[in-house]
Parts: sequence; structure tokens; C-alpha cells
Amino acid sequence: MPKYYEFKVAGYYLYFTSFCVVECMHVHASDRKLTEAGSAKFFVKANGDAILQNRGVLTDREISKITQFIKVNYQDMYLKWSSKSKEGFYEG
Repeated sequence: MPKYYEFKVAGYYLYFTSFCVVECMHVHASDRKLTEAGSAKFFVKANGDAILQNRGVLTDREISKITQFIKVNYQDMYLKWSSKSKEGFYEG
């Protein structure tokens, strides 16, 4: 599973799975197992805003920290995403 970074943000790894690259850009957040089960899922817009689809076990504070991190780093994260996927940003 490709991680966006090797370090944790708010106690969670930010990553995507090889089988989820058919969707628009998004970020999973999980602390241990890098699977979709139990993880939070954020769709990312072209301006860096993150839309929470699934909160998993994250608190409101953790969601806020991760959302802010995505907003600051989404362009760098998109480079990693686009190396595996032809799908762009969330447009919903």
C-alpha cells in the first residue's frame, strides 16, 4: 500500500491502496493495518479541501489535524497519487 509519507499525522499513516486508484484522489488514515476496514477516508478537491467520507475511529480533533495537513500538502500528495492513478481530484 503506497503511503503518502513514512511518518504519521495525528497518529495515523496516510495512504491509498492499489485497488482504490479507480476513484478520484483520496486519502485513507489508519494507525496500524493499512487496509480500508476501520480507516478514515478523505476525498481531496483540486484546491486541497478534504471531504470526509468515512471517519473510521478518528476523533474530531484528529480529523481536523489531518484535514489541515492535507490542505497544506495536497499538491505533493497528488504527485504520489498520480504516479499510480489516472483519476484526478474529487469534483463532487
